[in-house]
Amino acid sequence: MLRRFNTMKTTGDQQLVKRINRSVLLRLLRRQSGRSRAQLAQESGLTKSTVSLLVRELIDEGWVTEGDVPAAQGLGRPSTPLRIDGSRRGMIGVEVAVEALRVVGVSLIGEVLCAREEPLAGSEPEVVCRQAAGLVAQTQAQLAGQGVQLQGVGVGLPGAFDEASGMLRFAPNLGWRNVDFVPLITQALDQAGVPPVAVHVQNEADTAALSEYEFSEGDAQDSLIFVTCSAGVGAGIVLNDRLFTGVQGMAGEIGHSILQIDGLLCSCGRRGCAETFIGARALARLADPAQGGQTLGVVLQNLWTTFNPSALVVGGLSCERYPGIVQVARATLQGYATSAGVPAPPVRAARYGLLASAVGAAALVLYHDLRPMHAPAAGAVSRATGAPVTPSTPTA
Repeated sequence: MLRRFNTMKTTGDQQLVKRINRSVLLRLLRRQSGRSRAQLAQESGLTKSTVSLLVRELIDEGWVTEGDVPAAQGLGRPSTPLRIDGSRRGMIGVEVAVEALRVVGVSLIGEVLCAREEPLAGSEPEVVCRQAAGLVAQTQAQLAGQGVQLQGVGVGLPGAFDEASGMLRFAPNLGWRNVDFVPLITQALDQAGVPPVAVHVQNEADTAALSEYEFSEGDAQDSLIFVTCSAGVGAGIVLNDRLFTGVQGMAGEIGHSILQIDGLLCSCGRRGCAETFIGARALARLADPAQGGQTLGVVLQNLWTTFNPSALVVGGLSCERYPGIVQVARATLQGYATSAGVPAPPVRAARYGLLASAVGAAALVLYHDLRPMHAPAAGAVSRATGAPVTPSTPTA
C-alpha cells in the first residue's frame, strides 16, 4: 500500500507540475502575443523539448494557435509566432444582479461572443438558479453552434460570498442570508442539460475586477480595484495577482462602510453607509446625480491610501445612467492627491459597461485555470465529479 500511495502521489505531483508549466506558457502568451517556442523556452526557463510538447498539446486543445507570419527572419528555419486562440474555447459568465440576470459567452481573449439579459423572475435563490441555468444552457448551445468548446461557468453574486464554504453570507438587496448557493446552481445546471464543466462562484464586484484585470492591457499590472455602483456599492480588489476576498468574503463591501454617524438607514440595517450616499436609490434623489461623484471620490481616496493599487475602475448601473459622476470622482481624488503631493492612480470607467460583472464571471474560470496553485475552495466545483476543483484536477 505504501508503494502504491507513493506512486499516486508522484503522479499527482507530475500532473500539478504540468499544469503549472502550461499556465506559465499561457500567461506569457497573454502578456505578449507572437512569442515563438524558442522565446517561450528562454523566458519560462523550461527546456525547448518541454515547451514544444506543451505547445502541441495547447494547440490541439484549442488554447493556442500558430500565426501565418514568421516571428523572426534570419539564418535557419524561421520560428512560428504563437498566440492565444480566441475561436475554439470559451467561458460562460453569469451576473445575478438585483434587478436582472446577465449571461455572456466570452472567448479566451475577452471577446464577448453572445449576451443575454432578463429581469429576475423571482428573488428566491432556487428560482434565480433555475432561471440562470436556463440562460446558461441557451448560451452554451449558441457557443457550440459557433464551434466553441465550453471551458467552465462563472457566477457573480451581489453580496459576500464565502469561498471556503460555498455560502452566500450576505446579499441585503436580494434579502439573502446564509444561502448554500453552490449546490443550488450546480443542480440547476445539471437539470438544464449544461455539459459537466467546472463552476466557479464569487462576489459580483470581484468578478467585475477580473473583467478588467484578466482581459485588459496596460495599467492593471499586479493590482486593481473595481468599484461598482448600482443598487448596492462594492469593490473588487486584486492585489499581487490574487483576488483579495477576506476571511468570509466580506472584503470590498465598501457600500457598508460608514461615512456618517447616525446617517440614513441602509438596507443592511446600519446607518450612514456609503450606499446611502452613492447607491442608485440615493443618486436618484439628488437634483444633480453627478454630485454623488464627490462622495465616490472620497471612497476612491480611501481605497487608494489603503491598498495603493495600480488602477481604479468605476462601473455599474449608476455610472451608465450618470456618467458625470466618474469625472467628478476623478477630480475629487485628484484634489486629494494634489494636496498630499502624491500622484493618484488612474481612474477610468469600466470597459465592458453593464456587462463587466458577467464578463468577469467568465474571466473567473480563466483566473483559476491559470493559477494551479490557488487554494481549492467550495466555490469551485467540478460538475463532472461533484467534487471541489483541486490543483491536480485537469481542466482541459
